[in-house]
Amino acid sequence: MPQDHSIKTVLIIGSGPIIIGQACEFDYSGSQAARSLREEGVKVILINSNPATIMTDPMMADRVYLLPLTADSIEQILSENQIDAVLPTMGGQTALNLAKEAEELGLWERFNVRLIGVDIKAIDKAEDREQFRQWMIRMGSGDRVPAGDPPLLHTRRNRRRIRPQQGVPR
Repeated sequence: MPQDHSIKTVLIIGSGPIIIGQACEFDYSGSQAARSLREEGVKVILINSNPATIMTDPMMADRVYLLPLTADSIEQILSENQIDAVLPTMGGQTALNLAKEAEELGLWERFNVRLIGVDIKAIDKAEDREQFRQWMIRMGSGDRVPAGDPPLLHTRRNRRRIRPQQGVPR
């Protein structure tokens, strides 16, 4: 993909607290994204609430914010910096949820910031299992990608009820 030279500054949203043995891939991917962007001459602003990550090392970004991963923090950063784009895919579910919240609050539009790497519709589609299943079926999943026809189970009671039909042991 060719570089978009209109993007001068990118905000990377980190994943927040990392539990031992979990989510370290987001720290690694965020660090690599920051390095790559900086190599291309793009200014990198980073937010993460966890100071014990590689991505929050001052060498990784032009500016690091150790703030709670909230819409208020995002708004503060956007008001203090001229940010062209935000990259939420390096922070896992936490960053994706925050990107959606900021969208719902109109922050991206108000500060003229665009999402890169993903859009809100894609996040919604991936989050909603039924919407994702219907998309797979529309793509012709019978030919290329198998998509089951299971019911969506929202409670234990529903799960117990459907087990015999699915051939799942008790």
